[in-house]
Amino acid sequence: MSDQGDVVSVERVIPAPPERIFEVLADPSRHPEIDGSGTVRAAKPGASRHLQLGDTFGMSMKMGLPYSMVSTVIEYEPNRRIAWQSRPPGPVSKLVGGRIWRYELEPADGGTRVRESWDLTQDRQRALLRRMYAAKTRQNMERTLERLEQLVTSA
Repeated sequence: MSDQGDVVSVERVIPAPPERIFEVLADPSRHPEIDGSGTVRAAKPGASRHLQLGDTFGMSMKMGLPYSMVSTVIEYEPNRRIAWQSRPPGPVSKLVGGRIWRYELEPADGGTRVRESWDLTQDRQRALLRRMYAAKTRQNMERTLERLEQLVTSA
């Protein structure tokens, strides 16, 4: 686990091959199953079942009140790395949002080391988010990796 200013990361060795893990991460319809925050509800219609670089997908969210986010895949290396940048839909996206969710996979003794990062370097609200949500987000990410492990090792 690390906190590097505007980037919070957690990692876990999951006893599964990277292909199985990446398959879940690259499928937005599976994100509610692994989300440790409880905010991700469902992929919006039209989301690809296997994301690629440049793909855009929408998610129905809820934190108190329902809301939506639109994410664009900005990093993609099959079975090694995937990252998407999230913003609210519509004109408000020019004013808020821009956080990046990144997953990096690398071989490790006993399986695959999975590192999840919450990268605020391009988010317009980074100072506020860092102060208000960094500790809670770190806990949620730890739960996400736990849920990811349960999902890919139970299949």
